Amino acid sequence: MEHSLWGHLPLLMRSNSKESIEYIFQALWRTRKTGLDSTDRDVIKDMLQLDHANDLDPLLVCLRMLIRRCINENDIQKLFPHEVSPELRRLLTILFQKFQGEWRNDEYKDQGILPRLKTMTWNMADHGTESTDPAAVINLKLLDNTQSVLGETEVKFQVEKDTLQTMLKSMYCIRDQLSNTGGTSSGQA
Repeated sequence: MEHSLWGHLPLLMRSNSKESIEYIFQALWRTRKTGLDSTDRDVIKDMLQLDHANDLDPLLVCLRMLIRRCINENDIQKLFPHEVSPELRRLLTILFQKFQGEWRNDEYKDQGILPRLKTMTWNMADHGTESTDPAAVINLKLLDNTQSVLGETEVKFQVEKDTLQTMLKSMYCIRDQLSNTGGTSSGQA
């Protein structure tokens, strides 16, 4: 399927100017969460001199896929397969280099920033009866970096021995993974 998508890229060359193609990328990025409205679709269709709206959709899918790849790729030249003409590859490379930083920043903002652990304390839970399994109450204080003034949130939870064992195994896996990758990877255990 991906191979057939690349065949739609030459439609961009129907545009009268680099600015028109730049407008298309800006419109796609601006509407990444909502999708293009009918006005933008008509403007892009006219810019590319397309007779049928059906010709537009496969191109838009291809361009959105390229934008997503651009955000994650350090070497923009690697985005394009060999079947993309050198002229088109050059034009897209220039535009992607122009927008890549902005797109990455926006993507980072869209994902949100996770809170950081400030402190962790624990104590044994007071159950009052001997019939329940012993448990620990863990108290985490988290710093919220998303606010203009650092906010602090407190989270308390109770864990029993079996749950704590599972949690510790996961923590050891995370520690090992961070040690092996220098802290740049994420994963689940």
